Amino acid sequence: MTTLSSTVPENRRRSAPWLGPLLRRLHFYAGILVGPFILVAALTGAAYAISPQIEKVVYAEQLSVPPTDDPLPLATQIEAANAVIGDSSASLSAVRPAPEPGDTTRVMYDDPSLGESESRAIFVDPSTAEAVGDLTVYGTSGALPLRTWIDQMHRSLHLGDVGRLYSELAASWLGIVAAAGLVLWIQRARRTRRPAAMLRSHRKHTGLRRTFSWHASVGIWAAVGMLFLSATGITWSQLGGDNVTKLRAALSWETPAVSTELAEGAGAGSAEAGSAGDHSEHESHDGHDGHEEHGDGPAGHADHSGHAEHQDSTGPGTAAETSGADPADFDMMLSMAQAVNIDTGQVEILPPADANSAWVIQEIQRSYPTQVDAIAFDPTTMKVTDRVDFADYGPAAKLARWGIDLHMGSLFGLANQIVLFVLAIGIASMVVWGYIMWWQRRPKHDPSRRFGVLPPRGALLNAPWWGIGAVGLAALGIGVLLPMVGISLVVFLIIDVVLGIRARRRERVTG
Repeated sequence: MTTLSSTVPENRRRSAPWLGPLLRRLHFYAGILVGPFILVAALTGAAYAISPQIEKVVYAEQLSVPPTDDPLPLATQIEAANAVIGDSSASLSAVRPAPEPGDTTRVMYDDPSLGESESRAIFVDPSTAEAVGDLTVYGTSGALPLRTWIDQMHRSLHLGDVGRLYSELAASWLGIVAAAGLVLWIQRARRTRRPAAMLRSHRKHTGLRRTFSWHASVGIWAAVGMLFLSATGITWSQLGGDNVTKLRAALSWETPAVSTELAEGAGAGSAEAGSAGDHSEHESHDGHDGHEEHGDGPAGHADHSGHAEHQDSTGPGTAAETSGADPADFDMMLSMAQAVNIDTGQVEILPPADANSAWVIQEIQRSYPTQVDAIAFDPTTMKVTDRVDFADYGPAAKLARWGIDLHMGSLFGLANQIVLFVLAIGIASMVVWGYIMWWQRRPKHDPSRRFGVLPPRGALLNAPWWGIGAVGLAALGIGVLLPMVGISLVVFLIIDVVLGIRARRRERVTG
């Protein structure tokens, strides 16, 4: 009897399920402790998704003018913008010609008083050369102040680099929570043998069962989107994003960037990362524009601060004072680029940063089909020194470009924005339903318990040796790649140990 009684529990322990209970406890802890961060990221992400449409209404005077089929030369428009800038310390850094009739031209300046990836933009009517606006724009996306404010709220809560840790925590755990929830949904569907019924909520149910049906059904539909937002959002993060950048570099998956560097005595430049084609932008979470590409993902509207050195002492308000480039050269450079590989209306023209740099003309169309070709010209010989065509991007670089633009809602325009908005609201709703379920699971017989009990601990003790090893390796690998996950996992364990000690003491007292 003694041998039998000692072996039966062991056999039961070995055959007991362990993966489901382990994921359920992980899903619970992440939902409760990281839920607030995910909720804020989802709500601000929803606002950002529709911000381009809001921007068009709020800044209609700066963005829209009576259409014309015969725009004035860029030189005339740039001179009008230079007149507005006057003798300020701002230096001409880029020009974005009006992409369509009825749009304005943006003449952009580096201004020492602005923040990183920000430029001062003068909006010019192409038909009259009248300046119709003077605003700060951000990143490769050219976000205007309202969208920039929403973007920074989404990225960092307007707390700078410290605040960016919140969005990194949310992005890192969003994918883990989604993956754990997906496995739990599949396990439950197999037990009930009615997976189709679990794809929708059940309004006839009440209380906890109804809340759970909403949480589970919306979760399964949103799972793929959550995994996608997590993966692309991490590229804009500080700690995890840096690791992703290093991994891509090790695998030669970087995004090509046109080189502005000229060979000694002028000549062909060598393509290398970190030149004018690389973005800084959320864009910068073009990531989420601040969101632009962190390393390809947000780094944004390249740093044009070097253009400030291109000033001379010709009189206030003159073109030479705001930039070393002659306004007439912009028309010529655009015409030359259009004869090579620039064939879209959404274009940015960057003058040389110094005597050893080239002109760069690059496409900035982020919608599908993507057009982000770029070309560099030697300002002395007018020869092509480098060019990058999107068609020549590697598969990884193309996927990164499309992933970032899809995350930002620009790849498929309004349809993309609507899907992102609905997805973000769905994620926010699941967080709220998770807290409601926690409250609904509270023990009715114990009024002192205001919230539901945690899923039972000890699931890993039922796992075979290979299961324990796999979980350990996965936790270590994810923790190293995504430091915020590793740090928060340690916090989870500390909280779990403390709660376990308290529970044992309570049992001893009541026992």
